[in-house]
Amino acid sequence: KKFVYAPQISIVVPVYNTPELFLKDMILSVRLQTYSNWELCIANASPDNEIVKGILTKAQKKDKRILVVDVPENGGISENTNQALQIATGEYIGLLDHDDLLARNTLYECVVKLNEEHNVDIVYTDEDKISSDSKRHFEPNFKPDFNLDLLRSNNYICHFFIAKRKLIMDVGGFRAQFDGAQDYDLVFRCMEQAKVIGHVPQILYHWRVHAESTSKEPSSKMYAYDAGKRAIEGHLARYNIKAEVECKEDLGFYRVRYNIEENPVVSILVAYNKQSKQLPIWLKHVLKKTDYINFEIILIGADNHIREEIETFTELFTARIEIIPWMKNYNLSLMYNEGVKHARGEYFLFLDSRVKIIHNDWMAELLSHCQRKEVGAVGAKLYNDDNTIWHGGIVLGAGNVAINAFEGVPRLCAEYMHRASVQMDVSAVTIACMMVKRKAFEETGGFEKRLALYFNDVDLCLKMRKKGWLIIYNPYVELYYHSSIWERKLKRQSPRRKKDADYIRGRWSEVLLKGDPAYNANLTLKKSDYSLKMEKFP
Repeated sequence: KKFVYAPQISIVVPVYNTPELFLKDMILSVRLQTYSNWELCIANASPDNEIVKGILTKAQKKDKRILVVDVPENGGISENTNQALQIATGEYIGLLDHDDLLARNTLYECVVKLNEEHNVDIVYTDEDKISSDSKRHFEPNFKPDFNLDLLRSNNYICHFFIAKRKLIMDVGGFRAQFDGAQDYDLVFRCMEQAKVIGHVPQILYHWRVHAESTSKEPSSKMYAYDAGKRAIEGHLARYNIKAEVECKEDLGFYRVRYNIEENPVVSILVAYNKQSKQLPIWLKHVLKKTDYINFEIILIGADNHIREEIETFTELFTARIEIIPWMKNYNLSLMYNEGVKHARGEYFLFLDSRVKIIHNDWMAELLSHCQRKEVGAVGAKLYNDDNTIWHGGIVLGAGNVAINAFEGVPRLCAEYMHRASVQMDVSAVTIACMMVKRKAFEETGGFEKRLALYFNDVDLCLKMRKKGWLIIYNPYVELYYHSSIWERKLKRQSPRRKKDADYIRGRWSEVLLKGDPAYNANLTLKKSDYSLKMEKFP
């Protein structure tokens, strides 16, 4: 293979009393790279260790691309890595731990990505873990393309990571005050300045698991998780974002609580039909279970008795409730588009009257994300009556078009790489509970009238993403969604759903063909539970 662009990649490794086998294996994994334009820059912080010194001396004699600098006094992982950076001359820097391994095609695949897109500042790959004897691979981490909110929840980028040398130097290299999470801190600072971030969806880095590694026993280095929290806080501060960061019980995962700015009006929009006899009772439930008080409710429907029943209890509440008559056929998209014309809020909250609220801060949680300048819409985590998940975001391409993530999974399960329980960007969220910024809604023209019942939420979200807006899945907004399995089965088999699915496949064929950027090409599309794709294997 002859690349048009074949930059030198400097792999930097801080070494400190590394076990003999691990050190030899690490060096060999670099020397076996199929892409040859690399240099291995090692900072040896244990120069008095004769075994380590001997291995490095021998390696240098075998391959002139291996460079070693001695660090007389161990300054910690950040300072030691900075010493390796000082001797690096490549256009890109790759980060490798002293006891880990690279797949033989790691650098090759990274350079393929650099040739596919212009001005790529950062490339990262998927990874797995490997046993201390190198015989067993496990816990493959199939990552999404760049995902801002997932990165603020967990250092999912981790390994393998390469970035332009100039970028790393411009942001100041590694910082000792973040030792334990020094890579996390660096990733944030590089990401903030990067123009293009590339992702290679292949397992190309093998993270060694042994007695002293964080990968085996996370609690062995608790200071690392505090450093991770401070890395997120520093990142948010540089963006002038007011928020609080909490460490979750699952070590290495975090929750960001964004402050609500001012007190904007939220317009709740509810489309109902003649069968909505429980609507007044449901409205009381919403009013009682909502702490955020500056909202209005817009009801769009045809049943006049609702007006009389609602008028009997609206005096008990301060929320403005308006009823918009709808005498045409039940078309959810048209009804919501009509309701929006009467809404005063800067934020629209589309809500199904079959949801039951669990926590009183639900609206504030949605708003805290939707207020962010880059966010177009925010969705919730919804459960079935049997305490299984009904919606955890939507996966594009699954089920031939799009289906809810983690459907049927027990409520308390964090699921694959904790994806069901952390804030992250997704391609779409359900209209059953979706808050949308007015500006984003108007910019995209609202709901597609041809999608009367199905996939109108997917279409709207894809239009927003095309305009550059983020779609957020927030698992801390929890609701029940009351609909029977029988009802859902009928919907999936309905001719109307097939027609709407055909529309999505036609309009968004290019997006569906490319694959969901919030998912991974190695994960199955037959289900939406993030399980491994088996259909390509015999």
